[in-house]
Amino acid sequence: MEQLVEVFKTNVEQETQAAKLLAALVDYFPAYKINFDLQDCDKILRVESRNGAIDNNRIIEAIGDFGYAIEELPD
Repeated sequence: MEQLVEVFKTNVEQETQAAKLLAALVDYFPAYKINFDLQDCDKILRVESRNGAIDNNRIIEAIGDFGYAIEELPD
């Protein structure tokens, strides 16, 4: 199966914030490989899936529930 990747722009600024979010996201989405790139100007959240589509809406909702802004970046 093909590997799918989605990239999101966030307003996460600090490594401690990113670590807390990653811990929660890994619990919510165990099938995804998830990481932040806070060095990027868009504070990137990158999500990979090797076994099916990525549920962008659930990811956006989960990040929003923690009080952070997130939006999909175009391909």
